[in-house]
Amino acid sequence: MDEPSPTERNETPAERLDRNWAELLAELRVSQPGVQVLAGFLLTLPFQARFGELPPWLVDVYLVASVLGVLAAGFMVAPVSVHRGLFRQGAKADLVNAADLLTKLGLVWLGLTMVLVLVIVFGMVAGQLAAILAGIIAAAGFAVLWLLVPLGLGLRHRRRQSDRRAATRRD
Repeated sequence: MDEPSPTERNETPAERLDRNWAELLAELRVSQPGVQVLAGFLLTLPFQARFGELPPWLVDVYLVASVLGVLAAGFMVAPVSVHRGLFRQGAKADLVNAADLLTKLGLVWLGLTMVLVLVIVFGMVAGQLAAILAGIIAAAGFAVLWLLVPLGLGLRHRRRQSDRRAATRRD
């Protein structure tokens, strides 16, 4: 079922922005703890006994994963900072738009971090070829679930709206 338009909801632009902000915060409440735990895990990994056994290529993967994990955490928490910076300035639209972009970028960093963590695990357990294959499969999975599915649903929704408008004009 399609989401009602703002006019079908009988909400003002300000109410729509408030709803969008609340929905974004709910999404961040679900994702932030996992992002922060993953980043924390990566930051403690060098202090584990077997870390010294990592082959040089996995150390490089680890370093990139650590940077991406910290970026993911930073981007996913950034909407709070933006909110503090814009608080009581009547800039809710700017806040919602900036937070939306920061969250999307945070999800990109998170997906890449998770792929690289999987590469590290497979590299330690099953070797380089298995690590590369696991990374490719995980990256493809994230691309489908986090990019292609939302894009496809958005295209389908826009097509339905266009068909409805065309049918309304014909009537």
